[in-house]
Amino acid sequence: MTWSDIFKRYAGTLEPIATGFTPSGSPRHPVKALLFDVYGTLFVSASGDLGGIRDTGAADNGNDARESGKRLSALASEHGSTLSPQKLLKAFIRGVENEHQNLKKRGMDYPEVQVDRIWKKIIGFEDIEQARRFALSFELIINPVHPMPHAGRMLVRVHGSGVKTGIISNAQFYTPLMFEYFFGRRPENMGFDPALLVYSYREGPSKPSPVLFGKAAGKLSEYGVRPENVLFVGNDMLNDILPARAIGFQTALFAGDKRSLRLRRDNPCCRDIIPDMVITDLSQLPAMAGIG
Repeated sequence: MTWSDIFKRYAGTLEPIATGFTPSGSPRHPVKALLFDVYGTLFVSASGDLGGIRDTGAADNGNDARESGKRLSALASEHGSTLSPQKLLKAFIRGVENEHQNLKKRGMDYPEVQVDRIWKKIIGFEDIEQARRFALSFELIINPVHPMPHAGRMLVRVHGSGVKTGIISNAQFYTPLMFEYFFGRRPENMGFDPALLVYSYREGPSKPSPVLFGKAAGKLSEYGVRPENVLFVGNDMLNDILPARAIGFQTALFAGDKRSLRLRRDNPCCRDIIPDMVITDLSQLPAMAGIG
């Protein structure tokens, strides 16, 4: 079964839920580079990244829970496992937490896991490719995704403007595959600078680690782009806006989907953080940022 076959089997449509926010703000400096989060920003995401699944114990994906359970049961059986949907989810959460603990003991503050390796251990796969097919299928059942409205059109406009573009995202091996399925091309073939594709599963730490933002800032510096001329777009005040601002980027909070908007008002680190811009639809971005 190809990656496309898996997407065709499990992927559906998913619409954002209005937040009631109003677009506001503008850049303080000319924007010469745009960096994006993925889950909850470029893609509607039922639970966000792995943290959403771990924190809630299950994805609030809007689908009938019984249907999701049936799909998980069929998936497990297809791959030779007798684990129930509940046990699959619990084993996955436990595997993620154990790996996080191990990596934190080695000195990593915000460790990322590689889900294919976790599933290889849980199910007992001998072939990592089989583990990856299982991981993608599980992800699409638990955490459905779909491009945000106007994402493709916005990216075409931005890439045509000559502004440098990149991604800083908590991601897994299947994140680039999402772009390929829904947009027909992987990010590096859509206009994103390959050197500015900063994925947590490749780097080791996850957001809000300054390591990820520092890597992008360092590469942009080589291009002659200063931090104050970079605009980072994300939906999470803690994982996106806070670390982007800390490294000197301008920030745009994407408040276009109620299910994935993370204001973090109970976190003291975020109480006094105000993004430079708030957008509620990706189509607003080019004009509000003064590009394209």
